[in-house]
Amino acid sequence: MAKLKYRSKLGEMPSYDVTEREWKIKVNANESGMNLPPMVEDRVMARISRVAFNRYPNEQLDMLMEDIADNYRMSKESVFIGNGSSEIIEKIFYCFGGKNHKIVFTQPSFSMYHIYAEAAEAVAVPFDLNEEDYSLNVKAYVNTVNESKASLCVVCNPNNPTGNVVSLEDIEYIAEHTSCAFLVDEAYIEFHGESAVSLLKKYPNMIVARTFSKAYGLAACRCGYMLAAPAITGMIAKSFMPYHMDVLTLVTADAVFSMRDEYVPRIQMVIAERKRMEDMMSGLKGFKVYPSHANFILVRYDKAVEMNKYLTNLGIGIRSFGNAPGLTNCMRISIGTREENDTVFKSIKNFVEEQG
Repeated sequence: MAKLKYRSKLGEMPSYDVTEREWKIKVNANESGMNLPPMVEDRVMARISRVAFNRYPNEQLDMLMEDIADNYRMSKESVFIGNGSSEIIEKIFYCFGGKNHKIVFTQPSFSMYHIYAEAAEAVAVPFDLNEEDYSLNVKAYVNTVNESKASLCVVCNPNNPTGNVVSLEDIEYIAEHTSCAFLVDEAYIEFHGESAVSLLKKYPNMIVARTFSKAYGLAACRCGYMLAAPAITGMIAKSFMPYHMDVLTLVTADAVFSMRDEYVPRIQMVIAERKRMEDMMSGLKGFKVYPSHANFILVRYDKAVEMNKYLTNLGIGIRSFGNAPGLTNCMRISIGTREENDTVFKSIKNFVEEQG
């Protein structure tokens, strides 16, 4: 048999495990606990019914880009659409990566940053968040970026999986005191509200990435977008294939974006439920609850691994980090519906009480 010649170091790269099982309650992936609002679903179905399946998706792509640009009072050339913010971030790493190029990102954070850096054949430079509360030492971070002569630095805000935020003032400090490309990953920004988009015109090295997967419940569609200076979006676009977005995703995302006000009550409900869950879990023996500005909470508990097994047997899926660096004995719990949250909390409480 011929020996296949794969790309160098491909076999050494870690994989992002997306294996799932049937859950009674699934709060392990930061998804929305609800499907489309009825009025939005009607609009989506109507739009899809008029799709010309025999045509490439030029018109639909332009329409979504224009709608997003109008909302932010930017030019259409400042917007680029991708298959979720994950694809956009991967392409940004690719474009600013390459041999001897360094990419600085915080950790613990989105685990794919390290994988994207490896795939881009760049030098990954993880910067540790403060151990006690996962806060970012902004001045030390800037020093690391500058001393590394990085080509790209990245901050996830709010941060996944810790849920904390970097203030807009600190985001601006990073932008002002670095000269490389600066990506702010805002996948969860709708649950926080203080976006860095307002800084884009002042700092042309900045990029903001957004997604429809979280607040707008379109995880199945895979659609996200980036906002940046046209010079940056033009270069990033070179790494994408022609017609990389499908028309079904585009018309669905455009319908959702045009009706995003329908999601405001849902977002407010998630925030209220997040605060309620934080309060309840703070009263559990041995629990440390980290303040969150996203659609999930992070908790630390000495028997997190055992608890995860207990919940799994009940058909409840949460994200347990085991002995992951910086996240030992931590669990991330997405915010579901009120009924789901009550069941999750009751199950966790029962486990804790059984431990004495």
